[in-house]
Amino acid sequence: MTPLPPVIFGSSALGNLYRAIPEDAKREIVRGWMNAFEMPLIDSAGKYGAGLALETIGRLLKELDVDPARVSISNKLGWKRVQLRTPEPTFEPGAWVDLKYDAEFSMGYDGILECYHQGNELLGDYRADLVSLHDPDEYLAGAANSNEETTRYREILDSYQALVELREQGRVTAVGVGSKDPQVIDRLHRSGVVLDWAMFANSYTIYSHPVWVLDLMERLSRSGVAVINSAVFHGGFLIGGDFFDYRSVARTENPELFAWRDEFLAACTEHSVSPAHACCQYGRSPKPVGSIALNTSRPERIPDNVRYGTEDLPEKFWQDLKARRLI
Repeated sequence: MTPLPPVIFGSSALGNLYRAIPEDAKREIVRGWMNAFEMPLIDSAGKYGAGLALETIGRLLKELDVDPARVSISNKLGWKRVQLRTPEPTFEPGAWVDLKYDAEFSMGYDGILECYHQGNELLGDYRADLVSLHDPDEYLAGAANSNEETTRYREILDSYQALVELREQGRVTAVGVGSKDPQVIDRLHRSGVVLDWAMFANSYTIYSHPVWVLDLMERLSRSGVAVINSAVFHGGFLIGGDFFDYRSVARTENPELFAWRDEFLAACTEHSVSPAHACCQYGRSPKPVGSIALNTSRPERIPDNVRYGTEDLPEKFWQDLKARRLI
């Protein structure tokens, strides 16, 4: 697999995550991606805005006259666009804004191929050359009992059979997994699924960094699996947002979480360090992590995201965080 860039550009904002951003801003985001690297990698998914992100990426790349050979697109599969039959989308209630479609799981051999073809249709003149399974952890967690869980895991393995065949046919260049639960990444790896890359979401951050997750990353890396870290802000909460891992949180109900953030932000202020920079650098710090995936709804922040993902911070700052028992 071609080496991945140090910073991968997430596209959930183009799917109206938390808020609908103006079309001009979306266009400037895509322009910023193209200006950042000679061959940028855009990470998207059918789940992002029920396909809106993929649709927007394809449309704006064409408007900007981007050669398809100059951009790499990763599509995390497992959710497909369906008709909206309720006042609001049924997936991740409250997270997505102003959508015209809904999304639902589509797993199994045929289901994952349907996601793949739908994704490329939404991209228009562009195509996804990296593919993966999106949220297999959520799919397994939705099982009503152990028998259903076993059935769902078989569907996941069948999904990978389809993805591996796409890779063997040369229709995609790499196959991976994106999961919020590292145990599912471990399970797939132990099941013999040949992964080219694995994306860890909400799993290894400056706030939460279990040793066993680091051990898993190291094991994957030794097996030739590229490791990507994502969602290092826990849905934006660590840098001042109102959502933690895509759910709204209140100080009265989560006092310890807010206390940690208060102390972290205070340390950043004292050292004149951007909290986002600290989160990114910690997320990139494990030796196995080759790339960090970052998302923004503000085009002016793209150069900063590239810098945050590549520029080291002073050791004195990290020593202070350790002294405060924040890491």
